Amino acid sequence: MLNQTIQDINSCTICADYLPLGPKPIFSIHPSAKISIIGQAPGRLAHESGIPWNDPSGDRLRQWLNIDKETFYDPSIFAIIPMAFCYPGKGKTGDLPPRKECAPQWHKIAWDLMPNIQLNLVIGSYAQKHYLGKNGKKTLTANVESFEEFLPHYFPMPHPSPLNGRWLRRNQWYEKEVIPVLREKVADIINS
Repeated sequence: MLNQTIQDINSCTICADYLPLGPKPIFSIHPSAKISIIGQAPGRLAHESGIPWNDPSGDRLRQWLNIDKETFYDPSIFAIIPMAFCYPGKGKTGDLPPRKECAPQWHKIAWDLMPNIQLNLVIGSYAQKHYLGKNGKKTLTANVESFEEFLPHYFPMPHPSPLNGRWLRRNQWYEKEVIPVLREKVADIINS
């Protein structure tokens, strides 16, 4: 079932007409995965390399999680399930939003194959709107400030993009108060 699902996702073309570089799903699912990373969509560098979070955003995310690349890319620990599996193209101030066709098509199928997920890192406003739903706050900042309300299943996070530097400078409490809790939760799950 897992291999067939991976093959089906890799063959997906439902939004091919809207993708400037064509479909190239980038994700990681595994039945033993303990933590899921739910982001927006792969960036251009990830599209080019075929490796998720293979860019400065991924470097910052790994630093926030206090893990090395080997651990990050171990599919028995981390599942990588973006809101859209393909690079959506460039917008005015960053990448375009993730395509809306992808999550309804593939997420439930992926979750059904991963019964051991203990924590979902919900990165950015698109993932938070989808997964926190009506329990979410009005803004990403409010979700991140209220992260404890969403535990133990969800941990809302800002996007680690270098373009998000202004948000991080305005919200220095995030790295001082939230990151230590995030690191502790991730380490506890990895080491359990």
